[in-house]
Amino acid sequence: MTLGLYAKKIGMTREFYDAGVVVPVTVLQVEKGRVIDVINKEKRGYDAVKIGFGKIKNSKLTKQMKGFYSKKSTEPKKVLKEFRVKNINEYKEGNEIGLEILKDKKFVDITGKTIGKGFAGVMKRHNFAGLRATHGVSVSHRSHGSTGQRQDPGKVFKGKKMAGHMGDKLRTIQNLEIIKSDIERGLIYVKGSVPGSKNGFLLIQESKKNINRKTTADKIVTLAKEKEKVAPKKDKKASPVKETQQKETKKPDPKKTENKTEAKGK
Repeated sequence: MTLGLYAKKIGMTREFYDAGVVVPVTVLQVEKGRVIDVINKEKRGYDAVKIGFGKIKNSKLTKQMKGFYSKKSTEPKKVLKEFRVKNINEYKEGNEIGLEILKDKKFVDITGKTIGKGFAGVMKRHNFAGLRATHGVSVSHRSHGSTGQRQDPGKVFKGKKMAGHMGDKLRTIQNLEIIKSDIERGLIYVKGSVPGSKNGFLLIQESKKNINRKTTADKIVTLAKEKEKVAPKKDKKASPVKETQQKETKKPDPKKTENKTEAKGK
């Protein structure tokens, strides 16, 4: 497992390229994480690093967490997350981790809580077609229909698609592309559907899958090259003097015409 970062979802914007392509992106603000604790195999049987992200008031902490942070002599953090690592010697308590760990990465996996939709019907929640909107159906056009069988089994099976609470669940969207990152301001621009609402906390990690597809920047470069090949070459226009010379008709010589008339008379 690689290290990850927690980010705040700010909103959406657009990224413009010189080739005339516009890419919609989601802006995430990444706060630097601090190493709170280093866990050895002797302690728990595995090597890991506990990192804290975000700020929180002391008044919102429990007595247990106040004691924990006072022992570590660090300011309290909003989120604590463990990441298993291979080599513990690279990390020490108090070290800070930022966007540098995603410097050369093109794709990431983002985890967050989806937007809550409240109590939703089957047509919205499970994409049911609903009942007929014409004859024979009264006041149950958007209902799900029957949910069970008869006396046997005499119950509704677990997992049946029915109306209920929609959204507000922890979900991971994989293989989201990093369009641009600003390390100085701690901003990262991601293309794709990022889970969660504005001001939500998201976990960003390196993509687990090996992706071979082209990035947006690579596609734009190839597109520009193709346009150059297809573009027709401009023909060299003839000079206006030559065109006028071609249009002008040759005038007959008067001597030749006289000689021809004399020959006919004879």
